Amino acid sequence: MGDTLNMSVSQIFQQNGRKFAFVSFTDGRRMAEGKIPDCKIISNKGFTEEEALQLEEYMGMELMRLKNMAASVRVMDAFLGKEKRGL
Repeated sequence: MGDTLNMSVSQIFQQNGRKFAFVSFTDGRRMAEGKIPDCKIISNKGFTEEEALQLEEYMGMELMRLKNMAASVRVMDAFLGKEKRGL
């Protein structure tokens, strides 16, 4: 993969009683989006198939941490420019 890979996690969404979140990966040239808890890449622009599989493996290994990150996303706070206060 590229030199610096940035990751972001969305808020939690719910559809048909099932909760999920999106995890985005980018290195400035390429972008992939995955979905948790499925840990599957659902959109890929530029990553090889092997790299996409590595991203899926990463999501699986870090699933609990990614779920916690998604649970901590406060969309309105971000929209209003409020700082997140840590633990």
